[in-house]
Amino acid sequence: MLRTTFLMTLLTILMVLVGQYFGGNQGMLIMLVISIATNLYAYWNSDKMVLAQYRAREVDEQTAPALWGIVKKLADKAGLPMPKVYIVDDPQPNAFATGRNPEHAAVCVTTALANVLDRKELEGVLGHEMTHVRNHDILTCTIAACMAGVITTISHIAMWFGGSRDRENNGNAIVGLLLLFLAPLAATVIQMAVSRSREYKADEGGGQLCGNPDYLASALVKIQNYANQRSMMNATPATANLFIIEPFSARDLQTMFSTHPATEERVALLHKQAEAMRAAGQLEA
Repeated sequence: MLRTTFLMTLLTILMVLVGQYFGGNQGMLIMLVISIATNLYAYWNSDKMVLAQYRAREVDEQTAPALWGIVKKLADKAGLPMPKVYIVDDPQPNAFATGRNPEHAAVCVTTALANVLDRKELEGVLGHEMTHVRNHDILTCTIAACMAGVITTISHIAMWFGGSRDRENNGNAIVGLLLLFLAPLAATVIQMAVSRSREYKADEGGGQLCGNPDYLASALVKIQNYANQRSMMNATPATANLFIIEPFSARDLQTMFSTHPATEERVALLHKQAEAMRAAGQLEA
């Protein structure tokens, strides 16, 4: 809750500063109202916005029994309510979780994920996502995605109207151009500060839930190899922090501002965790 409040405060301040530059005191007040309304709307509806953006379709025990069964097994093991399960038609294997709390959570995978991973690896990935649900990361990161998208959109729109009238015209174009890039970048940096630390915790919890961290490590390597070749359809910088692996390809400039730790480092930590579990006799065969 503290993380969410801190994040929403930072993003609200950023939105107000954008409004102050482009509209003076009146613009600042307008942006403050917009930011409050956005925060409230994001809390209740940001998960629906993300799922709609990626055209995710809900599945159940009848339409996707294998996937639904794995999620059910992990939810029971983690002591969590059964989340809704969604699938996105996309050739890049990836996954994310969203929602405001464990009682209103959703887990989403791409169609390619089940084709690329075996069952044990899929359990590792879904264990990672269920750990996000258990740790209440999904609210923080979904709101961050929503707010970052709003900031980026408003910055682009505001550029068409110039800065506030009480500023020197010669400075408006330069400062406005900088703001066009710096405001979304600042939103991304805030996301990165939250996202990177939570990925390590979700990896650790996912390794425990699936019974063997090596399963998740293997899955991350496979997903990263595919992600290096192609970006995910409809992927945006604002929502990149939600996914288990950055949804942009190695050729995409968006990877310059990755919200995720290096996959190699995550894999090394998972192998180390597996060794510790093996020594303690806790590793599943």
